[in-house]
Amino acid sequence: MTPPPTAATVEPTLASADGPAPVAGSASRAVGPLAGGALVLVGMLLVALNLRVAITSLGALLDDVRNGLGLSGTMAGVVTTLPTLAFAVFGAVTPRLVRRHSPARLLVVAMALLTVGQLIRVAVDSAAVFLVASALALAGIAVANVLLPLLVKQHFPHRVGLITGAYSMALTVGASVAAASAVPVAHLLGSWQAGLAVWAGLAAVAVLPWVPLALRARAERRSATTTAAGAERPTVRPARTRLGWAMAIYFGTQSLGAYAIMGWLAQLFRDAGFTPQTAGLLLAGGTALGVPIALLMPTLAGRLRSLRGLMLTLSASLALAYVGMALAPHGGALLWVLLLAIGQSTFPLVLAIIGLRARTHEGTVALSAFTQSTGYLIGGLGPLLVGILYEATDGWTLPIGFLLVALAVQTAMGMVIARPRHIEDEA
Repeated sequence: MTPPPTAATVEPTLASADGPAPVAGSASRAVGPLAGGALVLVGMLLVALNLRVAITSLGALLDDVRNGLGLSGTMAGVVTTLPTLAFAVFGAVTPRLVRRHSPARLLVVAMALLTVGQLIRVAVDSAAVFLVASALALAGIAVANVLLPLLVKQHFPHRVGLITGAYSMALTVGASVAAASAVPVAHLLGSWQAGLAVWAGLAAVAVLPWVPLALRARAERRSATTTAAGAERPTVRPARTRLGWAMAIYFGTQSLGAYAIMGWLAQLFRDAGFTPQTAGLLLAGGTALGVPIALLMPTLAGRLRSLRGLMLTLSASLALAYVGMALAPHGGALLWVLLLAIGQSTFPLVLAIIGLRARTHEGTVALSAFTQSTGYLIGGLGPLLVGILYEATDGWTLPIGFLLVALAVQTAMGMVIARPRHIEDEA
C-alpha cells in the first residue's frame, strides 16, 4: 500500500472559511500532519456514528411516538419518508455551502443542528413541530453525508478505501446500537422522549473536534495569499456527465434494495414460519455481519484498478439471496442473510468510489452531493413499492422479482463506474 502522505504533499486540509481554498501547504502549517490528521479522523468517526442514530432510534419507537403525538397513519408515513427527502434536498445544496465555508465549520453547524433538532422534537407535544424539528436534525445529517467523502479526499488521499471503510463501519455500528437500545433505554428512563433525547448527547460530542479545526481554517483563510484568494475554481456539474448519472443510479438502486430489505425482511421470514423474535434476530444478524464487511470493501476498492470483478461478485451475492428467499426462505435463511450482508456492502463501496472518481476537492463534493441527493430519492421508493406489491399479491414472488430488476440496473451502472475515470474529465 502507498505510504501515507507527508505534510508537504497533501493538498490543503481545510477549505477556507468564507472563500476559495488557500494555497497548497498552508494547511500543513496550521494543522500538524499527525495531530491534525488524528483529530480529523476522530471527528469523522464521531460524525459517522451519528449519521443514522436519529433515524433508527425513531423507527424502533415509532409506535410510542404515534400514540404519544396522536399521529395519523399518513403522518407516520411522512415521518418514515422524511429522511430520504431531507438527504436529497439538503444534500443537493451542500456544494454551494462548501464554496463559502470550510467543511469544518459546516460540520460544527451540522452537528449542532442534529443536536438541537433531536432535543426540540422530544420537548413538544405538537406533531407539526416534531416534523420540523426532525427535518432540522436530518438537515445536519444530509450535509455531513456529503462532506465525509470530501474530508477523506482532503486529509487521507492515499487511504481513501481504509478511511471510508472505517467511517462506514462507525455508521453501521451507530445505526445498529440505536435501533437495538432505543426501546430498552426508553423503558429504563420512563418515556419515549427520553429514549430519543439521549442520542442528542452523542451529536453534541461530535461537535467538539470540529471547533478547533474550524477556527484554524478561518485563521488560514486570513493568511492566504491574494493570488490564491482570487483564484477561479472550475465548476463541476455531475448532472451533465455519464459518470455522474451512473454513480447516482448505482447509489439509488443499491439504496432501494437495502431499504426494502431493512423494512420487509423480518416480515418475509415471519411469513416463512419463523417466530417474530427469530425473524428479528435474522435481520439483526445481517446488520451485524455488515459491520466488518463495511471495513473490508472500501479497502479492496482502493487497491483494485478495475472494480468490475468486485461489482459482479456483490451483485451475484444479492441475486442468489433474492432467489433463495423466494424459493426456500425457511430452509436456507442463514445462508440468505449472509449473502445479503455481503451483497449490501455496495453502500460503503460506492462511498469509497466517490473519492476515487474525482481528482479535486470541488469534484469530490459535487459528485458526492449529486450521487447521494439523487440516489436517496430513488432509494426511498424501495420500501413503498415492495409494500405495494406485497399487499397486492399477498406473497413475495413479485416483490422479489422487482428487487431483481433493480439489481440488474444496479449491475449495469456498476460496470460503468467500475472503470478508472474522473468526473473532471467529463464535466
